[in-house]
Amino acid sequence: MKVIGIDPGLAATGIGIVSGKWLGIEEYSFGTVHTSSAIPLPDRLGQIFSKLLSVLEEEKPALMVVEDIFSTEKYPNSGITLGKVTGVILLAGSRLNIPVIEIPVREAKQVLTGNGNAGKAQLEISVRHLLKSETPIRPFHASDALALAMIGLFRRQNISGVRK
Repeated sequence: MKVIGIDPGLAATGIGIVSGKWLGIEEYSFGTVHTSSAIPLPDRLGQIFSKLLSVLEEEKPALMVVEDIFSTEKYPNSGITLGKVTGVILLAGSRLNIPVIEIPVREAKQVLTGNGNAGKAQLEISVRHLLKSETPIRPFHASDALALAMIGLFRRQNISGVRK
């Protein structure tokens, strides 16, 4: 079974892909979609949509897991922008009829590190441990996306009993 995790961001959207059976991860890959602040917002959203759609068409995942939108009281506009990015990500999944689930970042951290308030570095170390990799996963957006994909793989197979 193949699962793609997406960590939405306007400047950098993390993408992580895992394939495996049951709780074993056989293959993984990761990357980011970068956009420039020098171009208008609609064009940046278009770039994210197009690049993600291309990845989804090529990889054909059985499930897409997206980090749920969050906002802080101090920076409410960041949450609005994140919502726009998440919207194009969800649209890409919908276009290809890929089932999508959203997971709050604290839940992902809790599942993989045992601490819902873990930092990005701690989450990245947990992801590497599960992948049995010594090589750091950078940027952190990519390791966050891998974390989401892993949770989707473990839960999907646990819930549905599907073992692809």
